[in-house]
Amino acid sequence: MRGITMAGISKMDGGGRPPRACPIRRVVLAAVAAAVLGACGDGGSDYVPSANVAEGDAAFAQVLREKLLDARPGDVIEVPPGRYSFDRGLSLRVDNVTLRGAGQDKSVLSFKGQKAGAEGLLVNASHFTIENLAIEDAKGDGLKVNEGEHITIRGVRVEWTGGPDTGNGGYGLYPVKTRNVLIEDSIAIGASDAGIYVGQSREVIVRNNRAEYNVAGIEIENTVNADVHGNLATNNTGGILVFNMPALEQPGGNIRVFGNRVVANNTANFGAKGTPVASVPAGSGVVINSNDDVEIFDNDIQDNKTANIIVSSVYSTGYKDDSRSDSFDPYPERISVHGNRLSGGGDAPDGLDLKALKVSVYGLRGRFPDVLWDGYLNTDLEGGPQICLRDVSGVINADGPGGYKNPSQDLAGHDCRLPQLPTVDLRRG
Repeated sequence: MRGITMAGISKMDGGGRPPRACPIRRVVLAAVAAAVLGACGDGGSDYVPSANVAEGDAAFAQVLREKLLDARPGDVIEVPPGRYSFDRGLSLRVDNVTLRGAGQDKSVLSFKGQKAGAEGLLVNASHFTIENLAIEDAKGDGLKVNEGEHITIRGVRVEWTGGPDTGNGGYGLYPVKTRNVLIEDSIAIGASDAGIYVGQSREVIVRNNRAEYNVAGIEIENTVNADVHGNLATNNTGGILVFNMPALEQPGGNIRVFGNRVVANNTANFGAKGTPVASVPAGSGVVINSNDDVEIFDNDIQDNKTANIIVSSVYSTGYKDDSRSDSFDPYPERISVHGNRLSGGGDAPDGLDLKALKVSVYGLRGRFPDVLWDGYLNTDLEGGPQICLRDVSGVINADGPGGYKNPSQDLAGHDCRLPQLPTVDLRRG
């Protein structure tokens, strides 16, 4: 998550928008709430690091650096088996290059003790492929791809081997301002922000990956046309996040999240204090914030202690009006949830206010239903927000606009259907 401030919740005025200065009690609401008040997660105590890999030829580290610097279009750069140590980040700025290892547990680029560079590997190029290798313990982000097209990330493991820790790098796999992106068969572990993040991009497929022990497992932010499927998100603070951030110019939309397993994302939040990600409550399954045209279907979502599915507006974050782009729409609209297999969860929400809300509505031993909605909506929108919920145990409208004083459990208002969103086609044959 970028460009957002987690602050106090503000009551709405009669027009459906909060006044500029009317903060009330803090409310923690799934990456869309105020600062976390008392984590209930597992804290990463069950984390098991990846297997050790023998040290490779020490001279190859410098050889690889030179190959990346001297690369020409069409080059295939091979990384043989072994662990290779770097004290500075690597970079590539040439189009049409492939970086290929012998396997994500065989060819390891280790940045433990890195002294310079904001990433392990920074790529400013198009038609770039990286596959079958690992990036470990980067000082900052593991792999960042900036402003490229036709990006393939396949069979890549990015990991911070000490387990969840605030000092870990923010992002594991991190394409931003990209187009035509495929991330598949990869693993992200231990990122202090998001393990797999795609931001301000278009035409994206994220499939068959594993995200574990990150603050946010998989995050799609201000991105247009994305399919997220076949992934496992478990033991993160929040499993899969679909967000629009107010300060970014490109609004996201047309996001499909399907065929994933989003299970037990209850790890205590270890994001850096004062950063937006530090406000993601432990126990968040799939979270939609201020995004339109999102379809959540055919997923296995279970045992996320705050809620399995959360739908919310940026108004739950207290984000300041003067930080928003002109294109930003704060309300989640045209959200379709159907055909998922949901169970467990909602029994131990993170944050004092949500705990109190759960007890007041469902009792000490009760639990939130499958869907938690903060209740913010554009009252001027004809036809309502169209948050369509099918095959769910229920919904709680937390009444964020009213200070969470009059929550509702009316599922009838969500009895609607939306057209299915189109499949993302990267047109790669």
